Amino acid sequence: MDNAQTSDNKEVKRFRFPTAFTILFSLTILAAVMTWFVPAGQYEREFDESLGREVTVVGSYQEVAPNPQNAWDVLMAPIAGLYDPATNVANAIDVALFVLIIGGFIGVVTATGAIDAGIGRAMKRMVGHEKWIIPLLMGLFALGGSTYGMAEETLAFYMLLIPIIIAAGYDSVTAVAIILLGAGVGVLGSTVNAFATVIASDAAGIPFTEGLVLRLVILALCFVATVLYVMRYAARVRRSHDASIVSDQYEADREYFLSQRDAETLPFTRTRKLVLILFACTFIIMVWGVLAAGWWMGEMTALFLASSLVVGVVSRLGEVRFVDSFVGGAKELLGVALIIGLARGIVVIMDAGLVTDTLLHWSEERVSGLSSVAFINVMYWLQVMMSFFVPSSSGLAVMSMPVLAPMADFAGVGRDLVVTAYQSANGLVNLINPTFAVVMGALAIGRVPYERWLRFMWPLLLILTVIIIACLSLAALIG
Repeated sequence: MDNAQTSDNKEVKRFRFPTAFTILFSLTILAAVMTWFVPAGQYEREFDESLGREVTVVGSYQEVAPNPQNAWDVLMAPIAGLYDPATNVANAIDVALFVLIIGGFIGVVTATGAIDAGIGRAMKRMVGHEKWIIPLLMGLFALGGSTYGMAEETLAFYMLLIPIIIAAGYDSVTAVAIILLGAGVGVLGSTVNAFATVIASDAAGIPFTEGLVLRLVILALCFVATVLYVMRYAARVRRSHDASIVSDQYEADREYFLSQRDAETLPFTRTRKLVLILFACTFIIMVWGVLAAGWWMGEMTALFLASSLVVGVVSRLGEVRFVDSFVGGAKELLGVALIIGLARGIVVIMDAGLVTDTLLHWSEERVSGLSSVAFINVMYWLQVMMSFFVPSSSGLAVMSMPVLAPMADFAGVGRDLVVTAYQSANGLVNLINPTFAVVMGALAIGRVPYERWLRFMWPLLLILTVIIIACLSLAALIG
C-alpha cells in the first residue's frame, strides 16, 4: 500500500514535444548531414532582364565538388540566416528587426490603454455576432495574400487581434488561424501576386493572366473550406473551452493577452480613440506602401518606428514610460526574431552544401515521360517537397520554373498549370512549414506549440489537398 501511495505521489513525466528552437536546430543538423551524402551539383544561372534576377538554365545541371557542412557551419547557420558574415549582405535580419520594432510599437500602444478600452467597446457591440468576425477578417487577409503575397506583414497583426478573439470567447489557435490561414490560403490561390504568380509565370515564359480562372476556382474553394473549418472549431471552443487544443493553457493565455485589467473598466477617451485611429492608419499606410510605393522591410520598419513616436507624443506617455514600453514590447517578440534567423539558417546550409540544385535535378528527372494527369500530380508533389526546403515563393519560382515548366510541353499540359501547381503546393506547405519563419513566428506570438498546430491542421490539409489535386487533374484532362 505504501509503495502504491509513493507511486501515486511521484511526478508523472510526460513526453513534451520539442520547442520551435529545437525543431529548427534539428532540421539544420539534418540539412548539414544531407550535404555529406547527397551529391553536390549546380545549375548554371543567367540574368533575366524581365525578372531582374538570375534564373536557372534548363539542362545545365552538373555535379560539382562537394562542400559538406560541418559542426561549425551548423553553429554559424542561424547567424548566416540573419546576414551573410562573409559579405554582410542581409538575409532575414530585416524581417527580425521588423518584428522587434513591431513589438515596440505594440508595447507603446498597449501602454496607452487604447487596445484594452477598444476591446471592451468592441465586445459590447459584437455580442451575438462574434462568429462573423472570422470570415470577415479571413477574407481581408486572403485578399492581401492573393494580390501581393501577404506573409511577413501579417506578423504585425497578431498582437492586435489575438486579445480581441480571446475576449470574444475563443482561443489563441482561432486567432492565429484567422490571420495565418487567411493570408496563407490567399497565397495558395494567388491571382496577381507579384512574388509568386507573376515571377513564376515570367520564369515559365507565359503571361501571368494564363490560368487565372483555375486559380480563382482554387482560391474560392479553398477559402470556403478553410473558413468553415475555422468557424466550426471556434464554435466548439466557445461552447466549451475543453475543446480547445490549448485548453491546458487557456486561462494563462487570457491572462497574458488580456492582462489583469478588465478592458471594459477603462474609459474609451478621445485620446485612446485617436491612438486607435493612428494604429489603424499605420497598417493602411503599410499596405499602401507595399502595393503602390514599392516598400519592403526597411520602409515598413521605419513606419512602425515613426508611428510609435507619434503615439507616444499624442498620448503623452513621457520619455521614461515610452522607452520602457517600447523596449518591453520588443522584448516580448525577441524569441520570434531569433526563430526567424534559425529558420532561414536551414536554407543557408542547403545552399552552401550545394544540394539544393541536386534536389531540383532529381525532380526534373522524375517528371519526364508521364501522362498529363500523372505529370501534373507528380509536379505538385515535387513542389510540395521542395517547398519545405525553399519556403520563399519567389525563390522557389525562380529556381524551379525555368527547369520544370518547359517539361509541360512534352506532357501536353499548359505551362500555366505548372505555375498553378507550384503556387498551390508552396502555399499549402507554408501553412505548416517549420522552415517558414512566418509560421514559426506566428505560433510563437500566439503561444501555440508547433505540435498542437499540426494536430489542428492535419484534417484541413487533407481537405485542401483533395481540392487542389482534383482541380489540377480536371484541368489537365480538359487540356
